[in-house]
Amino acid sequence: MQKAITVAVDAMGGDNAPAEIVKGAVLAVGEKKDIKVVLVGKEDVITRELSEYDYDKERIEIVHAEDVITNNEAPVMAIRRKKNSSIATALHMVKEGQADAFVSAGSTGAVLAGGQLLVGRISGVERPPLAPVIPTLKGVSLLIDCGANVDARASHLVQFAKMGSIYMQDVIGIKNPRVAIVNIGAEEEKGNALVKETFPLLKDCDGINFIGSIEARDIPYGEADVIVCEAFVGNVILKLYEGLSVALVKKIKTGLMSTTKSKIGALLCKPALKETLKDFDASRYGGAPLLGLTGLVVKTHGNAGSTEVKNSILQCVTFTEQKINEKIKENLNNNEIKD
Repeated sequence: MQKAITVAVDAMGGDNAPAEIVKGAVLAVGEKKDIKVVLVGKEDVITRELSEYDYDKERIEIVHAEDVITNNEAPVMAIRRKKNSSIATALHMVKEGQADAFVSAGSTGAVLAGGQLLVGRISGVERPPLAPVIPTLKGVSLLIDCGANVDARASHLVQFAKMGSIYMQDVIGIKNPRVAIVNIGAEEEKGNALVKETFPLLKDCDGINFIGSIEARDIPYGEADVIVCEAFVGNVILKLYEGLSVALVKKIKTGLMSTTKSKIGALLCKPALKETLKDFDASRYGGAPLLGLTGLVVKTHGNAGSTEVKNSILQCVTFTEQKINEKIKENLNNNEIKD
């Protein structure tokens, strides 16, 4: 029988912790048999939450961690000072091989800093990028980087493109994924200094399917599978994407409820509309992996509910089974990622 994959989960991180985090863990082990979850945090609090559920006691474990890192703390300082925090404790478990992956909805800065300081980078990786999957009309695309490296160099973006291609091909299942760099126009000569320097490097890189520039308006249409940018641009794209999606849904609901006729129409089209909008529910796709570390670290939204937590845990299984870190390391050793 295949060895169960162990995922350490920060039970204290996020707006909805610990209730939704614990519920997500219960849902995950209920859906997949070859997974074990270790909930890291205040034992009494976690135990109380778990008492509400019927679950396989052998596949959910609690590891006590007294401290909690909040969003208003300096990330690096918090990781170093709060060594018994839920984030630091879980990351140490990944580093020491006690867990195959780590999932957190807590402080993004602490997860990013802790991932690099405690878990460490794969040899040759300059900067680990945060890479969420975003919904499009054609399926999904990978936005890389969306928050880890706001002052990236051209060589970093080339590595992002390579790691993103591996992830999309082996985890998402897209053969020969199309790679594009975010730009203000399609022409090669357009863009800021970083984009102009990176474009020819991507163009000459044999290991990726580079298709050129992509403008922000084309991202929702799925015109590229791997969308490369530095973290400032990526984070703006991601936040606008999320905010606009919520605003449009609210606007549609308001319109459908505005008159008696529209309410009748809403009842008729509700099943089809619900099914359509499901494709644009980001929680379906789990969290954003921090690619290029020696162990898997996944950051979910701060307001993640149980479904997103569950899916974030489950995506760790595919990542581990497909040996993504090994493939990134092999790719680097073969000099397919150029500095």
